[in-house]
Amino acid sequence: MSPLSFQISRDDEPAAIGATLYEADAAPRLDALLVLAHGAGAGHFHPFMVAYATALAARGVDVVTFNFSYMERGRKMPDRAPALEDTFRKAVAGALAHRHVRGSRLFIGGKSMGGRIATHLAAQPDQWPAGLPPLNGVVVLGYPLAPPGGRRTGDRVSHLKGLTVPTLILQGTRDAFGEPDEVSSAISAGGATPPIEVVTVAGGDHSFAVLKSSGRDQEAVHAEVQDTIATWIRTH
Repeated sequence: MSPLSFQISRDDEPAAIGATLYEADAAPRLDALLVLAHGAGAGHFHPFMVAYATALAARGVDVVTFNFSYMERGRKMPDRAPALEDTFRKAVAGALAHRHVRGSRLFIGGKSMGGRIATHLAAQPDQWPAGLPPLNGVVVLGYPLAPPGGRRTGDRVSHLKGLTVPTLILQGTRDAFGEPDEVSSAISAGGATPPIEVVTVAGGDHSFAVLKSSGRDQEAVHAEVQDTIATWIRTH
């Protein structure tokens, strides 16, 4: 089924949020909705976002992607975290209100920055909009632990330690923003045991791209990641 573009209005801003629904295929429908946010440098029509939304819909998940407000305004610099969080919550409400969304179990997630902001929402249950169903889980495609080649700026870890919502982080072993072991160590430091599963993507970078010298087929790598996400959503 073709993706359905729609707009999510916001009372606090004149411009609406651009969004797209990728409806789950009927046969393997998992009764789940995943609201998926883009990374810092590209909007929800980036090929990575489209490919993953399409693939997950084919695996039975209703997927809604959307643009953060700064992307709608044509700006390169992301808004501050509270503004991103507010937009994400509005996107979730708008996705659930779409008449073609059938999944009753709710998941949120995103690519890089979008995934990090999804974990912020999950870590702030007191700010979850009234009337929305509770979260079943969070899916992160490449957690941005630290900028490439630099030290960590700001605190991107402490809120993860307090998560009570099941969370899946898929991390490439060549991810310049943090390798799987680094992410796992940061989460577990101090004896924290939040319900976070870090899954390794062998040879993958921040977008799960593998080197040609690895001998691995790129499409097969992405398919494996997509299968992992769908299986995890099915069981949560």
